[in-house]
Amino acid sequence: MIKAVRTRYLLGTLCALFSVAVTAPALADGLVENVNGITLDAEGKVIRFNAVLIGKDGKVTELLTKKDKLPPRLDFRHDGKGATMLPGLIDAHGHVMGLGFQLLTLDLSATNSLAEAQAAIREYAAKNPDRRWIIGRGWNQEKWGLGRFPTAADLDAAVGDRPVWLERVDGHAGWANSRAMEIAGVTAASKSPPGGRIEMAGAKPSGIFVDAASELVGKFVPTPKPAERDIALGEAQKKLLSQGITAIADMGTSLDDWQSYRRAGDSGWLSIRIFGYAGGIDNMVAIAGPRPTPWLYDDKLRLGGVKLYLDGALGSRGAWLKKPYADAPGQTGLQFLASAEIRNLMVRASMDGFQTAIHAIGDAANAEVIGAIEELSETYKDDRRWRIEHVQIVDPVDLQKLGKHGIISSMQPVHQTSDRIMAEARLGQERLKGAYAWQSIAKAGGKLAFGSDVPVESADPFAGLATAMTREDAAGQPFGGWRPEERVSREQALAGFTIGAAYAAFAEGKVGSLTPGHHADFILINVDPLLASPAELRKAVVSETWVGGRPAYQNEAATAVQNEKDGERR
Repeated sequence: MIKAVRTRYLLGTLCALFSVAVTAPALADGLVENVNGITLDAEGKVIRFNAVLIGKDGKVTELLTKKDKLPPRLDFRHDGKGATMLPGLIDAHGHVMGLGFQLLTLDLSATNSLAEAQAAIREYAAKNPDRRWIIGRGWNQEKWGLGRFPTAADLDAAVGDRPVWLERVDGHAGWANSRAMEIAGVTAASKSPPGGRIEMAGAKPSGIFVDAASELVGKFVPTPKPAERDIALGEAQKKLLSQGITAIADMGTSLDDWQSYRRAGDSGWLSIRIFGYAGGIDNMVAIAGPRPTPWLYDDKLRLGGVKLYLDGALGSRGAWLKKPYADAPGQTGLQFLASAEIRNLMVRASMDGFQTAIHAIGDAANAEVIGAIEELSETYKDDRRWRIEHVQIVDPVDLQKLGKHGIISSMQPVHQTSDRIMAEARLGQERLKGAYAWQSIAKAGGKLAFGSDVPVESADPFAGLATAMTREDAAGQPFGGWRPEERVSREQALAGFTIGAAYAAFAEGKVGSLTPGHHADFILINVDPLLASPAELRKAVVSETWVGGRPAYQNEAATAVQNEKDGERR
C-alpha cells in the first residue's frame, strides 16, 4: 500500500513514540495549578476550578479553587500558566487508521478543482516513482464545482502508466484510472453488486465505483504490512493529541487494526484511548469472541460494539431516501441491508452484549433503524445505548422518536457546513427540515455525541465546537447560521465532545469529565470555549495534552511563546 518501510525509520518512529511515555514523570500525587479550569458534571452543569489534584493512579482526586488550601506534600507541581484546562476532548466517530494512512499517502482534501487534483496526483506520482499503485483519498466533485463525477479519462491524463485508486472524501466511492480497471478486470460486462453501483459513461464503466462496487477494484490494492500499520497508528496518535483529542470511537475496527492497537499497548506507546467498534459481525467475533473485551492498558483500549452500514452517503448519492434525489430523479440511493437482515445482525450482536452503531444518513435509512430499535427494545430492556451514526437527514415525523429507547445520535457538526450546498441540491428546501437537526433531537430527549468522521473531515474539535454553536462555516457563512434553529448552546456543544461522547461508548465513569474518580485526561488551550468568539475558538491552540495524569503532547512553539511572555513580565 505504501512504500516499503526501512527498519531504521520504523525503529526511530516507534522509539520516539515510546519516549513520550518513558520521559514523563512517574505517576504520583501531583498538582496542576494556575489554570482556568472548566469541566461538566454528569448532568452537564459547568464546574470552574483553578487547580486539579491527581493521584498516583492517574485519576482526578480533587478540583480546587483559589479559596482552597494546597496539600502540604506533593510529588510534583505543574504550572498551567493561566491556560484554560478542559477535559481531553473525545471524538465520538472517527477512523484511526484511516487518519494514519491519510497522513502517509496522497491527500486530495485541500484541492478545489479537478485541475488542482490532477496536478497533485502528477506531483505525487513523480515523487514516488517506485510505488506500484498510487493510492489516496479526499477528492470531492462537489467542492470542485465539477457538476459530475470525475472519470478514468480524467485520471489517465494525470497518471496512465500505473494503477491509481483514490477514495472519495466520504469513503463511499472510489475513482480508478484505466490501468486500475484493467488489473481488476472491470469491463463493460461488469455488473453492479448488491449495495453498490458502477457509474457508467455510455456503455462502459466511467471509473467511479460507489459503496460496495468499490471492492471490485479495491481488493487488488496492495495490503499494508504490519510495520506500515504501526507507523500509521503512530502518526494518527500524534495528530489527534496535537488537536486536543485524548479518546476516539474507532468506527469499523478490523482485525488488522486491532492487532496494531494491541502491539502499541503491549509495547507501551498507545497514548490515546480507543473505543473500538468492529467493522461488521465477522470482525466482532474475530477480535472479541463471545463478548466485548475488557478494558485494556489502563482503560486505553476496548472493543465493545459493532459498526453496521445501512446506506451510503449524500455526496455519491448512496444515502437511502424515501423519495428520489432532487438532482437525480431516478435514484433513491442504496439500501445495503433488507429489513430482516439489519434486525438479525442487531440481534446477533445484542445477544452477546455488544453495542450496535448503525450508519444511517438518508431519511429512509434513519426511519428503518429507528423502527428496528423500537422493535428490539421490547426484547432488550436493559441499557443498550443504541447508536445511529451520522443521522444527517431525518423525516420530521421520525425526529421525536430519537428521544426514545435511549437512542444516541452520533453526529459530526462539520459535516453540516461541508454538505450544506450539496444537501440543498440533493434534496431541495422542503426536505431539509430534519437535516442535521441537533437541537430538535436534544429537545425530543435524544442524546447527542459529537465527532468528526476523520479522515472524512479534519479531526479538529474546535471547528466542530464552533460549528455546533453557530451553524456557520469558517468564513462565517451563511451569516446567522444555516437553519439556525438547530444550533446548540456552548455547554451542549462541549458536552457533545466530552460527557456525551463518553456516555455513547459506556465510558462516562472513566473519561469525559474532570470530576473526582475520572482519568486525568486534559488539555491546556489559549481560549475559553464558553466565552470566546467562534472565530477565536476555531483558532484555539493546544499547548499541552495529558492522558492519565501524564503529559502526552507538548506544543513546543506555544511553550516558547508563553516563556517569552513570562520573561517580559519579569
